Amino acid sequence: MMQFICYPKCTTCQKAKTWLDGHKIEYKIRDIKLDNPTLDELTAWYRRSGLPLKKFFNTSGLLYKSLDLKNKLPAMTEDEMLKLLATDGMLVKRPLLIGDGFVLVGFRESEWSEMLSK
Repeated sequence: MMQFICYPKCTTCQKAKTWLDGHKIEYKIRDIKLDNPTLDELTAWYRRSGLPLKKFFNTSGLLYKSLDLKNKLPAMTEDEMLKLLATDGMLVKRPLLIGDGFVLVGFRESEWSEMLSK
């Protein structure tokens, strides 16, 4: 079963959940703030996603801005970035949909439709 990792107060996460429910897609929900992804999980998802690691950061979040990550990330190694992401779920872009052989980061309806109709 797919894992839907979200922050319940996030409007994009709410839209994604409504979309999943509307398409009768089964998933297990996980609150990213209460159950922060581990370093091992983030590393595996990043490798499976094929996306640049920067895409896993919630660049519009308050924590991202307060830590000045826009200026710090370019100088960090992948390992340092993954360890940082594992410190606080609020740094991680959401929602995340983790399925068998794929990882979707953020909610773009067209991308989710394409991936889930395979």
